[in-house]
Amino acid sequence: MQFTRIGDFEVQRIIEFEGPFIAPEVFFPDYDPAVLRANPDMTGPWLIDPATGKLVFSFHSFIVKTGHHTILIDSCIGNNKERPTRPQFHRLQSPFLADLAKAGVRPEDVDYVMCTHLHWDHVGWNTRLDNGRWVPTFPNARYIMARREFEHWQGVQQRGEESPHRLAFEDSVLPVVRTGQSVLVDDDYALEDGRTSSLWFESAPGHTPGNVVIHARSRDDRAVFLGDVLHHQFQLMAPQWSTLACTDPELSRKTRMRLVEEYAERGTHLLPGHFPSPTAGRIVRHGSAYRYAFETFE
Repeated sequence: MQFTRIGDFEVQRIIEFEGPFIAPEVFFPDYDPAVLRANPDMTGPWLIDPATGKLVFSFHSFIVKTGHHTILIDSCIGNNKERPTRPQFHRLQSPFLADLAKAGVRPEDVDYVMCTHLHWDHVGWNTRLDNGRWVPTFPNARYIMARREFEHWQGVQQRGEESPHRLAFEDSVLPVVRTGQSVLVDDDYALEDGRTSSLWFESAPGHTPGNVVIHARSRDDRAVFLGDVLHHQFQLMAPQWSTLACTDPELSRKTRMRLVEEYAERGTHLLPGHFPSPTAGRIVRHGSAYRYAFETFE
């Protein structure tokens, strides 16, 4: 659990898993080891696990306390979820809710759950298992989802496609629809939180059809919850690399390269969806490519 601040907003990161996850040559279909050899400073044990050669990932949620609302951004993996094609996380048992309590947040305290997209590792704690039924984990929350994203995965579910994302749609998305807690919004949705504070969506398609990033502004401070536009720092050495998890690799590439350029130019504070501790940082130029400068910005 880590703490940072965006103006008057208090942001805490709740980690469900952090460690080696997948080999770079598997995750990036266009992976070129020559890029890594040309950047030896990118091979440290906090980026690539020396024992397995796998990329180090963090799977986490962000809690944003605005003074008016408590907002959870992306709800991680979840316990007891049937994920047979993801054996590392199949029927997971994690202390996520206990860690949430350590951050001073009870499930009933959450006012909004905001989803950058609806992949299995970003919606898992939308629900919890209760007497054999999936029920909303956050009983008083409104679950904010991009309409375009929802409709895509609804189609996948209705066609019965074999996918962990279909399973997640069934056990972690549809239950909050049935209780009337879901709110489907356009890609430019905004939540105003007082005269000088707000959070709003920006369309960032490619990784998924309705993928968004979430901007946060409080007083003169701004940051962006980046979701999976960037999965790993490696992609800043070669922003053209999309991942095997991208629905549309070419559109994902265009979106990523546009946002990397924009955020580097502006020096934007970023909170990515899978970067390991300390996660928060900025994109900086490095020769013809980029680097990630980790930071805290209290």
